[in-house]
Amino acid sequence: MIPINTPLTKRLNIKTPIICAPMPFADTPELAAAVTGAGGFGCIGAAYYSTTVLKEKIQKIRATLKIADGAPVPLAVGFLGWLLDRTETGDDPRLGAILAELPSAVWFAFGVDLEKYVDQVHAHDEKSGRKTFVFVIISSVEDARTAATNGVDAVVVQGNEAGGHGGAEAPPLLTLLQAVLNEFKVGGGPLVVAAGGISTGAQIASLLTMGADGVVLGTRFLFTHECEYSPARKDALLKADLNATVRAMAFDEVGRTMGWPPKCDGRAIANKIMDDYVAGLSLEERLEKFDESAKSGDNERLVVWAGVGAGLVGEIKGAADVLRELHEETVVHLRRATKLLA
Repeated sequence: MIPINTPLTKRLNIKTPIICAPMPFADTPELAAAVTGAGGFGCIGAAYYSTTVLKEKIQKIRATLKIADGAPVPLAVGFLGWLLDRTETGDDPRLGAILAELPSAVWFAFGVDLEKYVDQVHAHDEKSGRKTFVFVIISSVEDARTAATNGVDAVVVQGNEAGGHGGAEAPPLLTLLQAVLNEFKVGGGPLVVAAGGISTGAQIASLLTMGADGVVLGTRFLFTHECEYSPARKDALLKADLNATVRAMAFDEVGRTMGWPPKCDGRAIANKIMDDYVAGLSLEERLEKFDESAKSGDNERLVVWAGVGAGLVGEIKGAADVLRELHEETVVHLRRATKLLA
């Protein structure tokens, strides 16, 4: 692998600026380890998992990558701010316990006060004498300013093309990324990582030439053997075209995963869940149909989180192979770009 050098790869000591997004109930320790082992950077999502379960996941990644006890594990653990608001004041506070497992990075998203958790990481690092890399997802220039003021290491600029949850009012990635890059031109700021609808090396190369320090891909890594999605969900991904997904809260409503902060919704593959919603059925009626489908094994009301990039992928393969192919394609297109000036 010919390394691609950016400030992000230097800071994280990786060979390619490609990150596999934390995707609760889709990512696995195997997926994170495969991406990191191939030269990228893997993540796991904390979601609702207990401290015990998260520790087990990190320990499995440590063992797979043969990382010695006491050494940082090259991965990020992704936390949802609105869930931390519940867990950190409950019987199983997780952030401090997970930092003690030495993930090299943490990732915060979707909360009304993420700054207090960033401050908690900084306080932990000051006490422990180590450095934890901090990512924060942003969906506006205002979010980027706040994150920069709070001393995060990287902002993940998430366009509205992204699968799973994001800012309901976020602009498309290319527009938002340019706005954030313009913001940080004066006086510098955190590293800038692009996310949303990225599925090919050509797209990665274009984002790097714009000025992004790295990229985050989620949906592309759903098309892997290591992804936890069921065969039925992967089949839905394989059948998806460029118009297959839609942003709505309807998926969370029937999936009973409400609680997200204001101006946040999720992108998933449109199916009968959306048909029921568009038809004007009450939430009670939609829940009944959703539960009946799950009980009967009907796959037409599955919640399949995915971004618009799903329509560009048509094969399930190993995560390490996906990472290497994306990297190689990126190199090809970066070289092609330099020839434009020859």
